[in-house]
Amino acid sequence: MLHRTYIKIGNQLKKDIEQNIYKVGDRLPTEREISEKLGVSRTIVREAMVMLEVEQLVEVKKGSGVYVKNTPQNLKYQFQEKNLPDVGPFELLQARQLLESSIVEFAAKQANKRDISRLKEILEKEKVLLEKDLDDYTADEEFHLAIAEITQNDVLIKLQQQLWQYRFNNPMWNQLHSRILQKDLHHLWIEDHENILVAIQKKSPSLAKKAMWQHLENVKVKLFELSDVEDPEFDGYLFNVNPVAVGI
Repeated sequence: MLHRTYIKIGNQLKKDIEQNIYKVGDRLPTEREISEKLGVSRTIVREAMVMLEVEQLVEVKKGSGVYVKNTPQNLKYQFQEKNLPDVGPFELLQARQLLESSIVEFAAKQANKRDISRLKEILEKEKVLLEKDLDDYTADEEFHLAIAEITQNDVLIKLQQQLWQYRFNNPMWNQLHSRILQKDLHHLWIEDHENILVAIQKKSPSLAKKAMWQHLENVKVKLFELSDVEDPEFDGYLFNVNPVAVGI
């Protein structure tokens, strides 16, 4: 099985740590420097850094950089390939954008009054959980899955479920997502859900598709922003090419 590119980069950095090129306490080169040296995108480097962070080999210090925290020899837990997540967190978000924006576009054509009522109930549940500090993203998952179920297409429903299995069982994603456990950000996601609901109520496929794409773009940008380990002015791009947004 071929290694994913970010795993290759992560293993190369791990090898450098093993060989004491970077010692415990040392600051690693910036993402820009690593990407230019190895000829890969900064997104790939970022996911490699998250991989090393999950392994507890490095520590991210906001506004300062990434520092070596441990050596592989000192860690009992070795990050074997079988333990790796199937996808990187930003790769997952891109897949969600492409698939879910199409799902909601289709759902907007089919939604009936009962579907709308269910989405409203889930949205209210999200708000209540948030106010009680009990928000664990189960209602978030329920909202997105309910949209897929509106299509009455079992394949789309199963694909949507699979995306959330990646989300909840991905240690790299959880490492990043733990940084947005803030109520003000959760309110933003609920506002996004309200926009999606309004578009479905209007039976506007194009508006629903745009609202879903923007929702996941907001999540993506916020994750990237909060995981920034370099210049605070970094523009937060995730992919060199956005294959859908221009056409929405």
